[in-house]
Amino acid sequence: MAKTSMSLDTLVTQLRAVHGPDLVGVVLYGSAASDEAVEGRSDKNVLVIVNALSMDVLRKLAQTARAWQEAGNPPPLIFTLEEWRRSSDIFPMEYADILERNRVLEGTMPLDGVHIDMAHLRLQTEQEAMGKMLRLRRAVMTAGTDTARQQELLRASFSALLVIFRAVLRLHGVQPPRDAVAVVQAVGTRGGFDVSAFEQVAGLVRGRAIPDRETDAVLAGYVRGMDDLVHHLDRFAPPAAA
Repeated sequence: MAKTSMSLDTLVTQLRAVHGPDLVGVVLYGSAASDEAVEGRSDKNVLVIVNALSMDVLRKLAQTARAWQEAGNPPPLIFTLEEWRRSSDIFPMEYADILERNRVLEGTMPLDGVHIDMAHLRLQTEQEAMGKMLRLRRAVMTAGTDTARQQELLRASFSALLVIFRAVLRLHGVQPPRDAVAVVQAVGTRGGFDVSAFEQVAGLVRGRAIPDRETDAVLAGYVRGMDDLVHHLDRFAPPAAA
C-alpha cells in the first residue's frame, strides 16, 4: 500500500480537536526530533499526554491514528498525566530515549516525578535484548534463504535494536552519540564483540545496498552480535553513580 501524506501539524491539529482542554502535551521524540533523522526513512514517534482518556475518545482517534500509520509512522503513544509521571520505573529505556531526544509540538512535557533508575534500566535492557534475540531467531526461521525477506528483517529490526544499544551505553555511564554507527561501535567496544554486521545494516537503513551474496553472512553476524550482547548484559553490573 502506498503511503499517504499526513504532516505533524495536521496530527497535532486533530489531536487538539479530539482531546480539547484535556490535552497536556504532544511531543515528537527519537531520531525524527534530532539531526540524525533520515527523510522518508525515520519514523516520527509521537508522545501524547492527556489529563483523561476514555473509550469514546479512543474511538474518535481511530481515523487520525489510521491516517498517521498509513503515512508510515507508528501510532501515537498516549499516556494520561498520572501514568506518565508514574511509569518511568517500568519503561526506563523508553523514557530515557524520550527525555534525551524530544521536541515539544504542543503544550508541555511535565518532568516532575519522572526519574530513570539504573537498576530498573539494567533489568529492562537485558530483558529487551533477550527478547529481541529470540524474535530475531524466529524471524530468521521464517525468512529462510529468501534474500529479500532477510534484508527486510534487518531493516525493520534496526530501529528497536538502537534503543537497546543506547540503553547499554547509559548503563556504562556514557551519553549515547547521535550517529547510529557511532552508537553501534561504542557498544561493541564495551561489550567486546564484532559490530561489522550492525554497521552494514545501519548503511542499509540509510539506503546503501547490501549485495545479495553477502546478506546471509550479515544476518548471521547480526544475530551472533545480539547473542554476545545478551551475555554481556547478563554479567554486567551498572556503576552505582551512573
